[in-house]
Amino acid sequence: MPNWTEILYELQSTSLSHGSAYDKIRRKYIRQLQLYSKRNIICYYSGWLQKPENQFFNSVSVNDIDKNGLMSVINGLNENVGLDLILHTPGGDIAATESIVDYLYKKFSGDIRCFIPQMAMSAGTMIACSCREIWMGKQSSLGPVDPQINGMAAHGIVEEYEKAKAEFLSNPQTYPILQSILSQYPLPFIGECKKLISWSEQLITEWLDRNMLANINNKNQIIDKIKNELTDHAISLAHGRHLSADKCKSIGLNVIDLESDQKLQDCVLSVHHSYIHTLSNTPALKIIENHKNIAFIHQANQMQFAIPSMFPNQMGIALHNQHDIPIAPLNAKIDFEDIKKD
Repeated sequence: MPNWTEILYELQSTSLSHGSAYDKIRRKYIRQLQLYSKRNIICYYSGWLQKPENQFFNSVSVNDIDKNGLMSVINGLNENVGLDLILHTPGGDIAATESIVDYLYKKFSGDIRCFIPQMAMSAGTMIACSCREIWMGKQSSLGPVDPQINGMAAHGIVEEYEKAKAEFLSNPQTYPILQSILSQYPLPFIGECKKLISWSEQLITEWLDRNMLANINNKNQIIDKIKNELTDHAISLAHGRHLSADKCKSIGLNVIDLESDQKLQDCVLSVHHSYIHTLSNTPALKIIENHKNIAFIHQANQMQFAIPSMFPNQMGIALHNQHDIPIAPLNAKIDFEDIKKD
């Protein structure tokens, strides 16, 4: 199978007389993978590494629009032969992730293998944990799933608040010093952080229990370890931390080395290289595609993101606005009686 550079040369030499060279090469290698695995193939790829994240964050992250894409590419598949999901995503909205996971689980009765050619972070890790198996190479990474609010770890916010609260209750004279800290976090906001943490922990626990670890004797102990390692910001230290295949195996996830099947590894990496070339050199922001050449593509507005190469006959999708929880301004007034009651 060709490497990244060889696929680039193949793209450059492919005739454009019948559509995009990127489409042709991508679908060629997806089909080769399907012929080898004899299972359904769905590629779920985001271009967050190639496109300006501050401009296209809502489109490159997991969102509710992706459900439409999955519905489109699953329609007509033989659901009895299982699914191989090739996943490359920065993560995204937890509600959308829950909906997508439940949909895939019901459609394929949990018979889903998740392949991580490079990275599946945050909510992408949650999707991987919902599957029966996770296939990773030496270059692959999952990431922590600690919830983020406005770019900050919910665990970190709660931790800082609780520390400041305890200091105030033990010594009320610290009010002037702690005012600047506590004023950022009104009690409803702290409540939302705690709910998000509980929600993510609940989903990880439920999904591991019903599929990946369903038949493991000491599964409760393993699930607790996985949940703590993935959701506790105090353990992971950084939301963007890269967790290798060895690390994921060590915490209890059912990770299979992609290198254990050389032919499969070659097929998966050829698919991955073809997607990275597409996302790097076309207006595509996200591609959800199956082995039958059915694709659902989020595309950048070409007035905003100018790329010289053509990408014909693709659908542009409007940006999806995610819910943001506002943080109180630094000069907000604090009701310390409420803090004492909390």
